[in-house]
Amino acid sequence: MIDTHAHLTEKPLYNNLAKVLNRAQENGVEKIICVGMNKRANERAVRLTNNYPQIYGSVGIHPNEVSKEELDLKRLKEQLNQPKVVAIGEIGIDLYRNKETFLQQKAYFIAQIKLALELDLPIIVHSRSSASEIYEIVKEFKGLKGVMHCYSEEEQLVEKFVELGFYFGVGGIVTFKNAHEVKRIAQKIPLNRLLIETDAPYLAPMPYRGKPNEPSYVKYTLLELAKIRNLKPEKLIEITNENTYRLFSKMDAKKLNL
Repeated sequence: MIDTHAHLTEKPLYNNLAKVLNRAQENGVEKIICVGMNKRANERAVRLTNNYPQIYGSVGIHPNEVSKEELDLKRLKEQLNQPKVVAIGEIGIDLYRNKETFLQQKAYFIAQIKLALELDLPIIVHSRSSASEIYEIVKEFKGLKGVMHCYSEEEQLVEKFVELGFYFGVGGIVTFKNAHEVKRIAQKIPLNRLLIETDAPYLAPMPYRGKPNEPSYVKYTLLELAKIRNLKPEKLIEITNENTYRLFSKMDAKKLNL
């Protein structure tokens, strides 16, 4: 399995990284994409990609960080040129927590999209109460590729994002009994656009809901998703791994003999 979205740079994961990575390996997680959010997390993510063979990274400025973080595109570009930094993210729009910074969020989002296109890299998109606004932005950029991270809103937009070439990350919320819309979305996503993720240390799946999440728990998401899609878990691992390598092409599955 590949956890395509974990914040290994955040507490409590960063402070217990050796144990976290051991548990991930013991539970069949072969690779992890460590996702940046701000200057500190980006620097840590790049460092982790250099220190651990199973860790890949992304860098970007999260929409909830725009009022606190300068958008240093030169530094982001330097980091993105590192061999194991495979995407720009987590970027996007959040109108649940920060409506008042919408224009600044939009400006940061568009600037980072342009950088992604320049470097031919995918984006990892944070969408909260903002799927329509995000769709209106990304549809204007031909050739853009990326993943709608932990997508849980506006089911009717799934097909539209698919038409643009986007993938969807399914996380622990899909295991919650009352997550009816997320389960419907998980059923609707084409199999060739499905990714699995944790968003660790956030959004732990059942039976760990409310506790710190970690990459080893991605198996609970996979098992629930296999049930929803009526697939054997082994088949879904094969599908989601293939999708991951297709989207995050810098991971280079052929070199890894996968």
